Amino acid sequence: MQEMTPYELLGGAGVVRWLTDRFYDIMDSDPAVKPLRDMHPADLTASREKLYMFLSGWLGGPPLFMDTFGHPRLRQRHMPFAVDGEARDQWMKCMTQAVNELVCEDWLKARLLEAFYNTADFMRNREG
Repeated sequence: MQEMTPYELLGGAGVVRWLTDRFYDIMDSDPAVKPLRDMHPADLTASREKLYMFLSGWLGGPPLFMDTFGHPRLRQRHMPFAVDGEARDQWMKCMTQAVNELVCEDWLKARLLEAFYNTADFMRNREG
């Protein structure tokens, strides 16, 4: 029997969309992450869509981002932005809150947050 993907465990497209939207709602409203918010365009529509598409494939669902844009090349795509430990931590603050609001199972929360942290930490391209 094949293990379910995180995408399937979460509940599929609608839940991944909710997670993405909640992440950006938090980022857009929490003054503690203003430096992270300032790295994004005023209109978050395209950012929301790209993160949703990326997370869909990253979590084991349809590879929407790759089908549309090709390989994510995350570090390369983030090079124009100063991503340091503070930016990583602010990103994680938003994602952790969104995951905590969505996921009930502690083991799944831990698995997701560890994977998100490892990816966010990989994005760092500045000291600090």
